[in-house]
Amino acid sequence: MAPHAEGTIESTGSSLKPTAPTFQPAANLATSKYHSSSTAEAIESEQKYAAHNYHPLPIVFARAQGSSVWDPEGNHYIDCLSAYSAVNQGHCHPELVKALCEQAQRLTLSSRAFHNDVFPKWAEKVKEVFGYDMVLPMNTGAEAVETAIKIARKWAYKVKGVPQGKALIFSAAENFHGRTVCSLTMIWGFI
Repeated sequence: MAPHAEGTIESTGSSLKPTAPTFQPAANLATSKYHSSSTAEAIESEQKYAAHNYHPLPIVFARAQGSSVWDPEGNHYIDCLSAYSAVNQGHCHPELVKALCEQAQRLTLSSRAFHNDVFPKWAEKVKEVFGYDMVLPMNTGAEAVETAIKIARKWAYKVKGVPQGKALIFSAAENFHGRTVCSLTMIWGFI
């Protein structure tokens, strides 16, 4: 269990049972206009109103702490996927929640069409820690794949001298590179 999570997990035969933290479906979840009141309602609504580009497991996350996750009915799960590594620190880490709340009260979001007073400090820190010349943050793996393709093509044309429009990018076939048109074509091994 993550060091910031409260409580312990004990083995009860073939399943794990949390001793704490426990989660009981609360009235505030049932009456919130922003949350589904049951697993069935959440799945049914998503099937009805959202595009079917993902086929998730029939588990609904309603609350989490560390690696522990509970559905609207209070059933406990251990999140071993960690949002494809985006939540490796665990859910609701108190220091990250504190930083998030402090920043959200100061400035919620700024587009990269503007400068802000946090990004340059972050970029400098990442550059120093990893020894890079510069950094380019990304939101998704697909965005990283798209950027890598652009960099490879630019290098081919500017450095290698490949004639314009003749660069080819090869990739490992039958791998997942994201859900963009470009990255989906890489499943077949070429662009």
